[in-house]
Amino acid sequence: MTDMTDVLDRVLMLAQLVQADLTRFEREQGLTTSRVHLLWVLGATGASTQQALATALDVTPRNVTGLVDGLVASGHVTREPHPGDRRATLVTPTALGASTIAGLARSHAELADQLFGDVPAARLAAFDGVLTATVERFAALMEAERSGR
Repeated sequence: MTDMTDVLDRVLMLAQLVQADLTRFEREQGLTTSRVHLLWVLGATGASTQQALATALDVTPRNVTGLVDGLVASGHVTREPHPGDRRATLVTPTALGASTIAGLARSHAELADQLFGDVPAARLAAFDGVLTATVERFAALMEAERSGR
């Protein structure tokens, strides 16, 4: 019989390994986790307003302003006038930003292949189902904790 605390210990070890890998990537790229996340969102959405980025990242607009300021300073993004809204600006990846985003996507795909490329489809689907349910349950527990239930 599988011990639930042993399974949780392996999940926690996985979280540590993922964090260590992200820390390595950040050190190599000279970026913070938050800036990497913002670039990842830009890679998925294309040029976006700061308001849309704040919503996607679940942070305040002020927080996004600081992140964008840092990415402008490092040459990863620019602020461009929004073509349809004079009050808004678009955060747009530069060539360096686009290259970094492409590297993120490439690294993501390579790690997925290294971890799961030889896992049989049925086993991967079962893992995905358990993992999805676990993430949903944990998110619900965190939300209940946040709302004081």
